[in-house]
Amino acid sequence: MSVLERIQAEVEGHPVVLFMKGTPQFPMCGFSSRAMRALTEAGATRLHTVNVLEDPEVRANLPRFSNWPTFPQLFIHGELIGGCDITVELFESGELARMISETQAS
Repeated sequence: MSVLERIQAEVEGHPVVLFMKGTPQFPMCGFSSRAMRALTEAGATRLHTVNVLEDPEVRANLPRFSNWPTFPQLFIHGELIGGCDITVELFESGELARMISETQAS
């Protein structure tokens, strides 16, 4: 399976996926930490994360897959939502909680 197929499988296999640097317990960059905190506070209990620092192929190819150059990257129902700033903005507006609530019910 190619790396792009593996990324596609991650995105399609989970309702909420965060490609981040580090883990939820130990984020390795401030942006990943802020995105993870926003998701947690928005009620994401069924959240799948991928540590891009553990897989150089995913780290190198995810920007090509998503057409988004930076990390973290949040996908909900297979759709790229964006990075840290967009995730935090959605959280602050209440929209992220609504989106997460829909995924937790499905």
